[in-house]
Amino acid sequence: MLAALRAADLPARGYDVVPSEMGHITDDIAVFSEDLDTLITVVRDIDQTDAVLFGDQNFTAIPSLRRIILCSTLSPRYVLGLRDQVPSHITLIDAPMSGAQIAAEQARLSFMLGGDSDDLQAAQPLFSAMGKHFHRMGAYGAGMQAKVLNNLLAASNTAMTRLVLDWADQSGLDEGKLLNLIHTSSGQNWLASGFNDIEFARDGFAPDNTIGILVKDVASALDAAPTDADTALPELIQTAIKNLKPRP
Repeated sequence: MLAALRAADLPARGYDVVPSEMGHITDDIAVFSEDLDTLITVVRDIDQTDAVLFGDQNFTAIPSLRRIILCSTLSPRYVLGLRDQVPSHITLIDAPMSGAQIAAEQARLSFMLGGDSDDLQAAQPLFSAMGKHFHRMGAYGAGMQAKVLNNLLAASNTAMTRLVLDWADQSGLDEGKLLNLIHTSSGQNWLASGFNDIEFARDGFAPDNTIGILVKDVASALDAAPTDADTALPELIQTAIKNLKPRP
């Protein structure tokens, strides 16, 4: 995403707690914070977001900061609650994205956007540099609500696609032929159609990998579930994802 912003001639730089040899990325908070106007957060979860905004990094205290764009997938309840914690002069936009690493590398991410329409319009050059599809879902928080629902479907597709492929192995079916069939038939889904390009498609569950993130994303959807909603199916999907083993 940083490479895409810089390719669009935008003066972007990156910060990571892990030292990096990549150009324009620093682990020095002071260097990163200098004249910081817009902060785009792309971290794993709520704990890391809290660290960025209020904790170890505490970027909300930077005097020059005027806009925060939240690209992580987080609980919509948490995202809405940030408005009472972040100083009022700082614009908040929720902009979770979809497409995995391959889409980020090719600058064709899909963004689900929540915020004031004027704020979204002002930030559009940033999204246009990194993505291809832009869905303005409504007021601040609406983008995140849409994202966790989208990821609930993605998690279910992941769990079932992996089960289907495992059963196909036991039936002696060729994986490539079956994936080609699924792509042009009623079982078509994002994971199956991009199986050979999506970096985590064959991974088993681990707390610190992308399959683990899917478990977190289902939890985020459950956290914002309607009152008295039937959560049995999402909880079953979450369990199935936790039980995934690596695929050869």
